Amino acid sequence: MITIKEVHSKKELKAFIKFPFALYKGSPYWVPPIISEEMEAFDKTKNPIFQDADAQLFLAYKDNKIVGRIAAIVNKLDLNKGVNKIRFGWFDTIDDIEVTKALLNQVNDIGKANKLEYMEGPMGFSNLDKVGVLTEGYDHIGSMVTWYNYPYYVTHLEQLGFTIEKEYQENKFPFKNVNPDFFLRIQNLIKERYKLKPLNFKKSEDLMPYVDQMFDLFNKSYADLSTFVEITDLQKAYFKKKFISFINPEFIKFVVDQNNNMVAFAVVMPSFAEALQKAKGKLFPFGFMHLLKAKKDCETVSFYLIGVAPEYHNKGVTAIIFNEFYETLKRYNVKNCIRTPELENNLASVQIWKHVNSKTYKRRKTYKKALY
Repeated sequence: MITIKEVHSKKELKAFIKFPFALYKGSPYWVPPIISEEMEAFDKTKNPIFQDADAQLFLAYKDNKIVGRIAAIVNKLDLNKGVNKIRFGWFDTIDDIEVTKALLNQVNDIGKANKLEYMEGPMGFSNLDKVGVLTEGYDHIGSMVTWYNYPYYVTHLEQLGFTIEKEYQENKFPFKNVNPDFFLRIQNLIKERYKLKPLNFKKSEDLMPYVDQMFDLFNKSYADLSTFVEITDLQKAYFKKKFISFINPEFIKFVVDQNNNMVAFAVVMPSFAEALQKAKGKLFPFGFMHLLKAKKDCETVSFYLIGVAPEYHNKGVTAIIFNEFYETLKRYNVKNCIRTPELENNLASVQIWKHVNSKTYKRRKTYKKALY
């Protein structure tokens, strides 16, 4: 018999967060989160997302053992856009379709109680959260910004009548594929034509005054995507304090016009995947050391975010960014570049990467179902 219990206590929340550690134990591909970071993500007193969203967490039990988990999320910013859906995320389960069904029934019931039309997932609160169930590439190591899952997740969802809603791809390319001559030539023309200049940083405190502009441009450049919900002012302050200061400032590039208005940005991060595997969910006593080492010894990097103002699309502005990154990444002896999940129908993104001969090595999807 399967029993579903809602998470209320701190102890239950920790059990919710730690369930995947047991489910994927021994997997060379699963990348564990930092437990304390996950705890904070669901702390309504710390995470400003709860100003605009509600989340209910559930654990599935069978024979008094945890066998699954799920988060049901109602984001009011979705509703403000007329998107009448309930999100589900942090979805993990053993290979038992009855467990999956019982968990998703909880999401369904909450959605109906809120008079919503359909559920979609796996997805987090916003575009800066993890998204999608992995459908190809199970034999590749995950990343700190993606969920990993076993192939049976897809089977369960399809058997329960879920249909594909959005499709994402993850691509990679060796750094040697980048032709610096191309970007150098183009970027000089673009700078002169549009009176643009790049901004590079050595210290986090020097880039911080520009971060709000970056998030404003993020909202503007991603607004047309069907998945998009804006980053609010409270969330900007939270992300600035929590994440930006952790990223090597040399791995954040801005492009501004002659009035110092930002027209493009890019954020690159070292791959923390192997460091997180070594940390095993804990910063202390040694996890922090593994992450610091990965921050400095970055043979593999992830292009986490790239944004270009709509009025500068297809004008070659990214050549300026790539030219700046080329020099930085060469100095750090980077060998491999990874692109985090991108919507397959995001043609603007396809254009950005057309010169580096990327290879698609993973695919993931979100699934939807009308509430019943």
